[in-house]
Amino acid sequence: MANSQLKPVASLLLVLNFCMYVIILAIGGWAVNKAIDHGFIIGPAFDLPAHFSPIYFPMGNAATGFFVTFALIAGVVGAASALAGINHIRAWNADSLPAAASVATIAWTLTLLAMGFGCKEIELHIRNARLRTMEAFLIILSATQLLYIAAIHSASTIRT
Repeated sequence: MANSQLKPVASLLLVLNFCMYVIILAIGGWAVNKAIDHGFIIGPAFDLPAHFSPIYFPMGNAATGFFVTFALIAGVVGAASALAGINHIRAWNADSLPAAASVATIAWTLTLLAMGFGCKEIELHIRNARLRTMEAFLIILSATQLLYIAAIHSASTIRT
């Protein structure tokens, strides 16, 4: 890559995105732990509740289970994309770009999917502060991840 002017921008976005994905994983882990601890007890003598959902979460609303599940998937893939991005930032050449760009694009699309469920959860109104934090982080990440992808692609197309 001939242009290294965007390297600090890409590095800053990479660190920011990694930290936000880790926070999403921590909050999502808390939500899954709470759902496991306070979920339905199903056994041979128990009947399923009328509106049973296998991804029931005691906090939030009907979209919370889908939101948390896809946010965790997006968080794991996003953190992994940061590792590929670190390798690309260190090398900063055209050979390391395809791996970093492809996994960053996959992480971005999964983040958009989780953000969509977050928007549905916002529409349904019943949620706690941790879920609102996770929604806000996913909305911010959908923009910063796209900026990161644009930064690493722009650096490969600009020649000095």
